[in-house]
Amino acid sequence: MAQFQEHIITELLEDSNGGLVVTSAGLGLHKIISSLFLLHHHSQGCLLILSATPSQKASILRTYENVTQSQISDEVQNSPAEITSDLPANQRLSLYSSGGILFITSRILIVDLLTRRLPTTAVAGLIVLNAHLLSDTSTEAFIVRILRSTNRDLYVRAFSDRPHSMVSGFAKAERTLKCLFLRKLHLWPRFQVYVSQDLERDPPEVVDIRVPMSTYMIGIQKAVIEVMDACLKEMRKTNKVDVEDLTVENGLFKSFDEIVRRQLDPIWHTLGKRTKQLVSDLKTLRKLLDYLVRYDAVNYLKYLDSLRASESFRSVWIFAESSYKIFEYAKKRVYHFGRSDSGKLGQIKTASTKKRKLNDNKKDEDQSTSTENRVVLEEVLEEPPKWKVLLDVLMEIQEERDKRALSGEEKDHLDEGDDNGIVLVACKDEHSCMQLEDCITNGPQKVMREEWEKYLLSKVQLQALPKRNAKKAKELKGFGVLDGVVATAGKKAEVSSISKQEHDALLAAASEISKRINKDTNAEAGDQKHVDDGGFGKGKGKGKKKKSSAGEKTNNDVASTDKAMEGGFSDEVFLRKHDQGLDAESSSETKKLPPVVFYALESDQKILDILKPSTIIAYHPDIAFVREVEIYKAENPLRNVKVYFLFYEDSTEVQKFEASVRRENGAFESLIRQKSLMMIPVDRDGRCLGLDSSNEPQSVISQNLITRKAGGRREAEKEIQVIVDMREFMSSLPNVLHQKGMRIIPVTLEVGDYILSPLICVERKSIQDLFGSFASGRLYHQVEMMSRYYRIPVLLIEFSQDKSFSFQSASEIGDDVTPNSIISKLSLLVLHFPRLRIIWSRSLHATAEIFASLKANQDEPDEVKAIRVGVPSEEGVIENDVRAENYNTSAVELLRRLPGVTDSNYRVLMDGCKSLAELAMLPMERLAELMGGQKAAKMLRDFFDAKYPTLL
Repeated sequence: MAQFQEHIITELLEDSNGGLVVTSAGLGLHKIISSLFLLHHHSQGCLLILSATPSQKASILRTYENVTQSQISDEVQNSPAEITSDLPANQRLSLYSSGGILFITSRILIVDLLTRRLPTTAVAGLIVLNAHLLSDTSTEAFIVRILRSTNRDLYVRAFSDRPHSMVSGFAKAERTLKCLFLRKLHLWPRFQVYVSQDLERDPPEVVDIRVPMSTYMIGIQKAVIEVMDACLKEMRKTNKVDVEDLTVENGLFKSFDEIVRRQLDPIWHTLGKRTKQLVSDLKTLRKLLDYLVRYDAVNYLKYLDSLRASESFRSVWIFAESSYKIFEYAKKRVYHFGRSDSGKLGQIKTASTKKRKLNDNKKDEDQSTSTENRVVLEEVLEEPPKWKVLLDVLMEIQEERDKRALSGEEKDHLDEGDDNGIVLVACKDEHSCMQLEDCITNGPQKVMREEWEKYLLSKVQLQALPKRNAKKAKELKGFGVLDGVVATAGKKAEVSSISKQEHDALLAAASEISKRINKDTNAEAGDQKHVDDGGFGKGKGKGKKKKSSAGEKTNNDVASTDKAMEGGFSDEVFLRKHDQGLDAESSSETKKLPPVVFYALESDQKILDILKPSTIIAYHPDIAFVREVEIYKAENPLRNVKVYFLFYEDSTEVQKFEASVRRENGAFESLIRQKSLMMIPVDRDGRCLGLDSSNEPQSVISQNLITRKAGGRREAEKEIQVIVDMREFMSSLPNVLHQKGMRIIPVTLEVGDYILSPLICVERKSIQDLFGSFASGRLYHQVEMMSRYYRIPVLLIEFSQDKSFSFQSASEIGDDVTPNSIISKLSLLVLHFPRLRIIWSRSLHATAEIFASLKANQDEPDEVKAIRVGVPSEEGVIENDVRAENYNTSAVELLRRLPGVTDSNYRVLMDGCKSLAELAMLPMERLAELMGGQKAAKMLRDFFDAKYPTLL
């Protein structure tokens, strides 16, 4: 552990209540938390860890195991356990009482606290990870509020390594402290004195390699930035977004999409389609810049093909002035297409002139039979420039080690730093790791050829899939595979965008590759059969079976390709292969490379302490990984660590890395200013009072205003109860209801989500859930069950507080009743269930106020009765019970359809007679008394007494 990490722990332990720690990314929070585990003793109570991601949990447990194994202690440390929903209540209770360290989800913990399975005094402290995700309505804040109310000695230690997320919104850091009932904010940026001293005392040797991009890559990057700038200019014209945030530099980060959406969400229903599409386009353009430096040329072209087919009908960026360069340059990185005249490759035509020229050439073909005039598809297969540089770096590392071994220095290095010779290559994702490993093993040319063949064969397989009929194809807007069939409209879009002849030429080239693979597969199968006949090896038959199945698949692909091309392509296609020559494939065989391990940064696994590499290559530099390398070197000062950074020169990759450093420093500067100005209310003991402290004095004064009754003595308050379904604790509404002073009773309900009184049952739906429930038919069944068992069924439609309080934009509301319209579905639901009440709520706090007003002058709900509602019983019909068997729903439905029976009198009729047979025998006077009038009674009596018509 580094010294600054010990300082963080010491500073955190000074306050017995705990604190909030915000660090720079990559400063080893998992080591700090595992050290806090060592300081915990089971006699203090249990230590609960909340909001840990799976990768964080794995890193913390691995570090804790390594530390406990290295320490010699008489007392055996209890390893942390995990509480999941699979554990029954009695096992959870035994784990709570053991006083151990427990990883637990917030949903399970809040239910156990409310049901009193977990006594608050049994909890010694909480460790909350990812504190930047907390808010006053989050379940973690709910948990802390309950624990703080009864356990004054509880400590809460919260951590975050996302400083830029802690400055989003108004006073985010201050509100986070209040919702956790904390006073101390501990800031540990990279430029903090202790951190910089530790990491810069013995830094690793760094080699910064700037790789020049290819000409086409430069062209694509320039074109994407121009298109992004054009989209941002269009966005600025709306005058509805903060202009300062709309910069290309901010557009490189993933959080940019969230910033723009956060500003536009409250007015989303007022925006036009063009503005909404611009938000989506900016996200697409950011991905294009990111993928340009991450993926090879063939995969980049494949991604562009999918974009061109799926977004060409609605995207704004595709119609920008420079967008055609993106597609043109991406295609030129992979292949050139043209017509050779007298053996020379023709110039590649632009998209505007290509179609006309090809039509002219087709007329010439009818008049001429020359074999020299043919279509040429020339492979280019441009390799990513970083591939060659990576191979060169690996060879250089091996050459240095060989020289050191010859001079006798290697032994000294092994003795000093325990050098295992591993070279760690850090990439962004798993795909890049696998591709680079293949590149080192087989050579760059072979990898690019395999990707090229996959690209062509994917076109063959797409062509072979069954087509939709013409009527359905007109409704489609896109290209791709939908439910196993090809969208015909999308096919037309692709063919028109790259010309029919070019598309057919690609299919013809794919057909040649398919035939070659089929031929090789058959030859291997024949050889395999010969080996099996000779009696070699018992397990050879399995390989034979696998090969034959692959061959059958290829035969189908070839046959479908030939069938697809019948009559569609009459020219002879000449595939000119890329000249490989002597490349790295042959040189890698002759030159030895060091042992290489690839690591995906997106996996977020801390492996430096496990692998202990001597050389690290940051193929995709990341600011958090850089800090991890610095800490690794600071903790191992005797180990010689050399780090290579591979950047594309003058690329957005460099710009994004530098901007991330500036953004983090700016976030910490803002937090430092906030820390000097924030006001945290405390009680007499110096403990934080939380977010609701300002409301408490007012509530006491309002209670004491009644001075005429008992000399101003406070009346005994009636406890307000709300029965909540267990599944509802995924939302924040129970937390807000608890803030309003209501007692939450968590149970498993068969009918409804919230029971406010014996009469009122509420089914809560968010907007997204409402659409899904209508589509699946689940909402109809839920409302039917509520109407059966409760007198006042309520459908609550709840909006998000930071989004527009508008169900649909005005342009989306039609005049006619259509089965696809959500307004029509709601209208039909209300017509079918007349007693259903629909409540619209604009936020969680508005819902809490609505619930409070609905509960006014109502009895409190019965927990036992609410649990039994709708549950089938084994005993059958029980007197005065509310189970399903006690309701003859078919008889009730028949009663409500009788003439003269209305919603106002059918319940009186049910109370006045026991069956339909008894109803039919009631005299006229009794019917009039029950139905509230002679007219309704006469209609029902005439219906009962009417004779059947005589059959002639």
